[in-house]
Amino acid sequence: MTYEPLTFILLAINLSITDCALCVITAIIVAVVVAIVVYTKMRRKVDYMLDALEDKELNFRFNEQVFIGRGFNKTLNRLRTIFDKERREINDQERYYGEMLDHVQTGVMVVDDGMVLYCNRMASLLLGISTISHIRQLNNISPELYNAFRDVSPDNEQRVSFYTERGELRLAVIASETEIHGKSMKIIAFNDISSDMAENEELAWSRLIRVLTHEIMNTVTPIASLSETLSADITSPDLQSGLETIASSSRGLIKFVDTYRTLTRVTTPIKHAFYFREFIERILTLVETQYIASQNKQYIASQTTIKYSYIEKSNDILLYADENQISQIFINLIRNAIQAEATKIDIIAEIEPSDIIRIDVVNNGRPISKESQSQIFIPFFSTKPDGTGIGLSLSRQIMRLHNGSIRLLRSDDKQTVFSLLFK
Repeated sequence: MTYEPLTFILLAINLSITDCALCVITAIIVAVVVAIVVYTKMRRKVDYMLDALEDKELNFRFNEQVFIGRGFNKTLNRLRTIFDKERREINDQERYYGEMLDHVQTGVMVVDDGMVLYCNRMASLLLGISTISHIRQLNNISPELYNAFRDVSPDNEQRVSFYTERGELRLAVIASETEIHGKSMKIIAFNDISSDMAENEELAWSRLIRVLTHEIMNTVTPIASLSETLSADITSPDLQSGLETIASSSRGLIKFVDTYRTLTRVTTPIKHAFYFREFIERILTLVETQYIASQNKQYIASQTTIKYSYIEKSNDILLYADENQISQIFINLIRNAIQAEATKIDIIAEIEPSDIIRIDVVNNGRPISKESQSQIFIPFFSTKPDGTGIGLSLSRQIMRLHNGSIRLLRSDDKQTVFSLLFK
């Protein structure tokens, strides 16, 4: 009986230790369960955020007012803010580069195994298409065009000619390759070299004309002067007649040469802004009255049957150009239409999406032969027996000095269309 209190105490201590152990174990279990629950919730939040980021959806925000996980939610929201900022910066850069590429004068196309991922505004303008998803679509425009885009590579530049509603185009096509997201991409760049080739051709002709006129004038002018002087001192009728013939022929040749010297003396345009409608109305009035009456009397009889019209597809077209030089172009085109026995002449003006002013001169006169269409802008070439062959060549020079172009779009039994582009 002496040991009962001690036994009781020991028993009580043992029970107390057991209870404490159970409490600790229970607390640990509860803590583990809570931790698992919290971890599961946090993992779900992270998974949700990652799924949202993968889908580029950032319209989420975690509650920062809760007791458990407040700090973690703040961290996730901060990450979302950082990702959103980065996305906005990337989008701004894409818009910037997109706008920049849309304003360059080079067509740019990004291609992945034939699929067109990007196409800038100038590319659409040059190709004459609004949308393109695969380069196979280029086959509808021209098989040669499709082959050029298909075969172009960094080591294989392509040159191709094809026809669009703007007429014949000549493109220089180059390519570079890059890797994006593990995929090999081809970046195709192309430029219209039609004007460059025409300009080089024109410069060559100008140099030739300059040399020829110089040599002819230096040779013929003294002959004309000497023959006129000698004819005054010679009494022989035969010799006098011969000298007069020489003088007359020389003067005719000088006049002929002086006409072609015009091609080498086109002055720099003195530009100012003017409304095209008012300008073309004055030109049409001039053609209808003064010009035809004074210089083309043979066409007066048919003048009453010719119908003129001006169609303005864009309101208040404002042209910045040398009015006198541009008037030469339209007078020449209208005159050629009249001489081709046209009964209807339409002038159609519009502003294209690329801010280029396009003016078409359309007539229903005799068509230009297929053989002549590629030569009509060459100096000295004329389809008319009495033509000088400088009208269209001079028109092309004037347009080039205005950073524009003139092209023959079509000429068939239905209509002949010349198109002027002012950039």
